[in-house]
Amino acid sequence: MKKRQVVVKRDSSGRSSSTSSSMVRTVRYGECQKNHAANLGGYAVDGCREFMASGEEGTTEALTCAACGCHRNFHRREVETEVVCEYSPPNTYR
Repeated sequence: MKKRQVVVKRDSSGRSSSTSSSMVRTVRYGECQKNHAANLGGYAVDGCREFMASGEEGTTEALTCAACGCHRNFHRREVETEVVCEYSPPNTYR
């Protein structure tokens, strides 16, 4: 499951500036890290390599992995952030 979040930063004075930047954040959930043998005093993971949602986004089933049955929080979270800057030269009309 990938989520994308776009954040646009503005000048704190309220003026529009000649540069604008946006940050694109992509979140991906990797392998399961749940210790399935914790109650036995050991350590064992199930080998699930990637989170696959059980249901549609926005439902409670979307937080459960279809491969291993664990909650999404047990999967390693990978965040990729990309900052995109756009520059427009100032107007030089007189």
